[in-house]
Amino acid sequence: MRSPVEPSRRQIASWLAAGAASGLMPGSAAADPGGEPPLADRLAGYAHALRFEDLAPDTVEAVKVHLIDALGCGLAALDAGPVRICREVALADGAGSATILGTSRRTSPDLAAFANGVAIRYEDFNDVYVGREPGHPSDNISACLAVAEAEGATGRELVTAIALAYEIDCRLLDAAEVTGRGWDHPVYSLPAAALAAGQLMHLAPEALTQAVNLAINGHIALNQTRVQTLSDWKGVADAEATRAGVFAARLARAGLSGPAPIFEGRAGFFKQVSGPFTVDVAEFGGAGRPFRVTRCGIKPYPAQVYCLTAIPAAIAVASEAGGTATIRDLHIDTTHLGYVTAGRDREKWRPATKDTADHSLPYITARALLDGAITNDSYAPDKLSDPALLALIDRITVAEDPALTALQPRAVPNRITAKLTDGREIVRQIDDVPGFVARPMTRVDVERKFRMNAGKRLDERRIRQALEAFWAIETRHDLTGVMALLA
Repeated sequence: MRSPVEPSRRQIASWLAAGAASGLMPGSAAADPGGEPPLADRLAGYAHALRFEDLAPDTVEAVKVHLIDALGCGLAALDAGPVRICREVALADGAGSATILGTSRRTSPDLAAFANGVAIRYEDFNDVYVGREPGHPSDNISACLAVAEAEGATGRELVTAIALAYEIDCRLLDAAEVTGRGWDHPVYSLPAAALAAGQLMHLAPEALTQAVNLAINGHIALNQTRVQTLSDWKGVADAEATRAGVFAARLARAGLSGPAPIFEGRAGFFKQVSGPFTVDVAEFGGAGRPFRVTRCGIKPYPAQVYCLTAIPAAIAVASEAGGTATIRDLHIDTTHLGYVTAGRDREKWRPATKDTADHSLPYITARALLDGAITNDSYAPDKLSDPALLALIDRITVAEDPALTALQPRAVPNRITAKLTDGREIVRQIDDVPGFVARPMTRVDVERKFRMNAGKRLDERRIRQALEAFWAIETRHDLTGVMALLA
């Protein structure tokens, strides 16, 4: 006997007829009423058509800058506990075709993308893009490196795939904020990684579309990752998205189909996650149009993007005040997302983990006031429990200022107002920092940061060899031995 909740044959026939009439039969996708193909198809078409020749010299240079920066960040994090855990899990299944960063050992491309992505992301020192939603597009570099090595790709193909991943990720970050709806920005890395991996696999447009469908449908990330007490997963979430993207591309190459239309469907991405938005793929980079990788920033400090400008502001306040002893209380005005992600939750005033501390405006501001800098060592356990830090942090308040929010995405400003014991008031507002789009890093700056991050792992000779190889990556016929330079 059919259960009370089981649909009847008549109901099933009715649903199938409706689906056929609308073009939404299982495994298919219909154009919208205006005749435009579904977004997944349009993204796939763009990815399939993109070639190295479409990249202007400044785009190629930007890709190499972000590649070198990401690898340095990954090397700096190799000894961190969560990075080690993920590396060991990735290596547990034996040999494969893609190298784990910092080693000479290999695993499958999807697990290498995962483990290397965790390393790149862990210190919160890799790059940043601020659209309607902020993100870290260099998290997708691990997928590009792993698949390029596994597929025997050329340096030009690797550079093109990285530019593609940035373009997809950043354009979607421009399109809609998902944080306010309870989701996490790695949802946009899913199609970015899937398409970059699929391009490196030379998939046909139809298979690229299925890679997007498969990557998105089963891997939507919750924003609980970035509120209240932050866990190890904060540095793992985007790496998991890249792993899912690579695996989806592998499944699509083998012929597996995914739910469609994944964006526009009755229970698709627009309906469930982002709300409706439009994306004009014809405006994406190429044919003389700039690529979004050229508008991504390199972080000068290992901290969440909305906290970055508070650091030089705090240093300036401490200098003018003559130290922290004269500060009676201190107020931080920030942007909406700065407040929501780094200044609202009570856990930000007593961060118990490194992951909470590097996303805490009160902690980062107090630490910068005391130390005059923020470095990878600013989140050590003894720093979190420092009595001087705790006494100072209790004198800090944070609020959203709509005028600062209105400056986004051109800037991510913070304004610090310190009231001193002698009655004076010091105000410092910083809108951007070196490495942001308006103040790009030079090659000298990028190499300085790489040396700082990689110096504990590699000697100067190896650092020089690595830098020479990656600055000329587009000239390589294959990537054999490149990752070994970082072992």
